Amino acid sequence: MHSFVLSEEPILPDAHLFHENEGAEVQFLGVVRGSEDGTPIQGIDYSVYRPMAEKMLSELVVRGAAEHGVHRVFIQHRLGFVAAEVPSIIIRVWTKHSAEAFDLCRWYLKEVKTSVPIWKRIVH
Repeated sequence: MHSFVLSEEPILPDAHLFHENEGAEVQFLGVVRGSEDGTPIQGIDYSVYRPMAEKMLSELVVRGAAEHGVHRVFIQHRLGFVAAEVPSIIIRVWTKHSAEAFDLCRWYLKEVKTSVPIWKRIVH
């Protein structure tokens, strides 16, 4: 399963369900910090060009499978206003071994941040 969600819905915890031959799950939860450059903020307003972002996320999970072998991934990125101290992104990766799960989670985070057209506007 490779999937992604761009949604205004909150990020909720999910059950840890492993498939056959999976021995590790790594989860990254990114939370909006309460300050930006030392100045307190209320949160971040995320916007997206949805057709392009969904296309790029789809290509990303396909590329992840092609370049990094068998694994599962789930990515959810919030849209709209996300208050400080509330999660804005979750990435979950399931693999056979723990080291590859950590590496893949870091890889997906870097790729989402650098290549998917999601923009943020700080709300003071």
